[in-house]
Amino acid sequence: MFTVVPESVGDEDRTGSVALGESSSVIDDIVREGARRLLAEALGAEVEECIARFAEEHDEAGRRLVVRNGYHEPREVLTSAGAVEVTVPRVNDRRVDPDTGERRRGGGDRSAGQRPPGRSRHR
Repeated sequence: MFTVVPESVGDEDRTGSVALGESSSVIDDIVREGARRLLAEALGAEVEECIARFAEEHDEAGRRLVVRNGYHEPREVLTSAGAVEVTVPRVNDRRVDPDTGERRRGGGDRSAGQRPPGRSRHR
């Protein structure tokens, strides 16, 4: 990652280190904004793919069982470009497991090893 290091004044540190949440240059801000947009676009595409996969499933009233439902609270994600705030789309999955009769959790088929959109393997 490129960082513009300001000229030192006296004995100040010239390492260019920046505390989390602070910015050292316009370039760093642009890179972080690009990372935030990339993550938002990827999460949005994953959610859209999930919803499209189950678009044909409807309840007795004809309503789709897997739909978008707003966004989760924003969270900070640490990237190589620095910390960026990401807002993850929320999915409402109202499908019922035929074996247990309970609502399924998330948009993926767990038997196929898929995870719901926006969920990482590690928490």
